[in-house]
Amino acid sequence: MSRLTRYRHRLMDFLQHQLNHILQALHNFEFTPWKMVGYLGSIMFTSRWFVQLYYTRKLKRVVMPLSFWWLSVVGSALLLSYFVFGKNDSVGILSNFFPAFVSVYNLAVHMREVKRRSLVESEV
Repeated sequence: MSRLTRYRHRLMDFLQHQLNHILQALHNFEFTPWKMVGYLGSIMFTSRWFVQLYYTRKLKRVVMPLSFWWLSVVGSALLLSYFVFGKNDSVGILSNFFPAFVSVYNLAVHMREVKRRSLVESEV
């Protein structure tokens, strides 16, 4: 048997093993309520970039619309809930805590600015 043939056999064995592993994982997949929370959080957190892209293209300048921050807060809260209660995963908790904090902070800054503007307009 040639060297190339042995390499092909090893490669095919490796790929077959990997495919079997993937199929077994899919067969054992469980869709729990906490996974639904995690998937929903992931979808919301990811969708914020599509919102940002939409408004950037629409206005032809880089913008971070208010909906971006709301999607960030809600998505992060759902993901944090999943990682705290559903999975008990410290890496997931830490990786989602900071974005949630930043998003809440940016929403608070925005609300203060809206309140300040309304006060200024009411005085005029």
